[in-house]
Amino acid sequence: MLRDPYTYVTLSLSPGNPANVGISFYSPELRAGASVLDSGRPYFAITSPSVDVTVSTTAAGPVTPRDVEIARQIVQAASRYLAECERLVTQQPTDSDQLALPGVDGSAA
Repeated sequence: MLRDPYTYVTLSLSPGNPANVGISFYSPELRAGASVLDSGRPYFAITSPSVDVTVSTTAAGPVTPRDVEIARQIVQAASRYLAECERLVTQQPTDSDQLALPGVDGSAA
């Protein structure tokens, strides 16, 4: 079952607790990029037509060792995501494979 692309955003507010924002992208309209601002501060961004997410340095200040660790975690997670997507796309039937299956083109099996 195919669904239309979408972005899912949740905001949870509870007295005495920090706000919690969740963003899930289920869209081919994503862009990922990184750059450095004129101030010299690096940033990483994931954008869609409906939501932008930006990651930058702690307190928008100078780069800290923790910022470097977070950047490494982003790269490692993105590498795992890429590897899994590449693995799965090679296992999916192509359009021509689907047409060759009995009953898929509307004919009787």
